[in-house]
Amino acid sequence: HVQLVESGGGSVQAGGSLRLSCAVSGYLYNTYCMAWFRQGTGNARGGVAAIDSDGRTTYVDSVKGRFTISQDNAKNTLYLQMNSLKPEDTAMYYCATGPRSCISWYVPRDFAYWGQGTQVTVS
Repeated sequence: HVQLVESGGGSVQAGGSLRLSCAVSGYLYNTYCMAWFRQGTGNARGGVAAIDSDGRTTYVDSVKGRFTISQDNAKNTLYLQMNSLKPEDTAMYYCATGPRSCISWYVPRDFAYWGQGTQVTVS
């Protein structure tokens, strides 16, 4: 039984920072892609960043230079450090994973497991 639990969301002013965490349990695949998605009100769910089992990372253009995705394998935890936050970053943030590469990582339907989401509000 795979479970992903996000935490770390909240409300911040523009220019501020937040660090999201995603604790993963019950996941035993050696090859995987882990990603952060977000969904604002009235918008489709879109990819933010991804990291594969070799530690390679990729980002959507709008967050490059501001967000950093990382993982702590010892703690089975995925992170998203978000700096220089903008109002347009406001959204529900979800982590996702699956036994796959990160090719076409930005397609939500290709991920098998999802967390419940954590809200980020930037004013």
